[in-house]
Amino acid sequence: MTKNPVYHGRSKHIDIRHHFIRELVANEVISLKFCSTNEQVADILTKSLPQEKHVYFRSGLGDCEEEILQTKENLSIRFLMKELGQLNHFLGLEVDRSEEGIFLHQQKYSTELLKKFGMLNCKPISTPMEPNAKICAHEGKDLEEATMYRQLVGSLIYLTLTRPDISYAVGVMSRYMQNPQKLHLEAVRRILRYVKGTLDYGIIYKKGGDCKLVGFCDADYAGDHDTRHSTTGYVFTLGSGAVSWCSKRQPTMSLSTTEAEYRAATMAAQESTWILQLLEDLHQPIKYPISLYCDNLSAIRLAENPVFHARTKHVEVHYHFIREKVLQEKIELEHVRTENQVADLLTKSLSESKFQNFCSQLGMTNKGGASVEGEY
Repeated sequence: MTKNPVYHGRSKHIDIRHHFIRELVANEVISLKFCSTNEQVADILTKSLPQEKHVYFRSGLGDCEEEILQTKENLSIRFLMKELGQLNHFLGLEVDRSEEGIFLHQQKYSTELLKKFGMLNCKPISTPMEPNAKICAHEGKDLEEATMYRQLVGSLIYLTLTRPDISYAVGVMSRYMQNPQKLHLEAVRRILRYVKGTLDYGIIYKKGGDCKLVGFCDADYAGDHDTRHSTTGYVFTLGSGAVSWCSKRQPTMSLSTTEAEYRAATMAAQESTWILQLLEDLHQPIKYPISLYCDNLSAIRLAENPVFHARTKHVEVHYHFIREKVLQEKIELEHVRTENQVADLLTKSLSESKFQNFCSQLGMTNKGGASVEGEY
């Protein structure tokens, strides 16, 4: 039972043995539904289950302590539960709290990752990828231990849950899982060296302030040196910290920078739609158009113009999703100068100063900077 960390609701950690529920659902004895009204959970969960019975789970208990305690008691009557207290650890994620806010990080996971691959005593480095690095599929010698490379990259992918700063570098190296080269392993080891120097880094969600959803989207035109496909990057912040981000190679080739940026804006618009629905489910609806910042004026004009131009007739129809959202005033595309485009962090390797600046804008800091007291 958790609330979005930006709103700083109390988080309870409960382990429920769910095999019984799974079996009942599979046998169509019950069906699970959500209920946002004040249904009597006690009556629903503790009554006998005849042939067809709906089990409702409220999705918005909020901070009412009595209601939370009553719900836990009702659940414990029917299901085997274990009270784990305040949420501090969950599947490798760590949650620290202070008067300033909530700090999410993966320090323990990062340390164990370095130990596993023999990099715990490596020399730290300031950026995860060399600026303007050009990595190709068939440069260098084949890697004998390809399985180790795949395990390493897979472990780093999980680390990106709280580390948008390594998302681009890890995304690039994951493209070579099938046939990794020695140069690719060296690049991955550089990421580990960066992780070594930032073990206690995470995202701080501060209390107070303007808790507004804002997005940034960008594209690196023809940035992939093997396919010449562009790379999409977007990030959404809610309040002081990033809540969603993506660095992904576009599936099709773009014929211009405008087209690449337009595709990136569409992917960001799709993500914003999902975030809006999630916040609605958490009873935190957004009543204003989402500001989506893009550094390409041509892409902005293209999204705002209801007339389909001949130059875009080859663009797949689903990429015009962004145009529909702009016309419906669900999204406001706004221009941002390239030097202030935070999404650059997710589309290309950057210099140290620019890299550090964008990380801080996404709410990334170390445990000391977050002023938190957490166990390690």
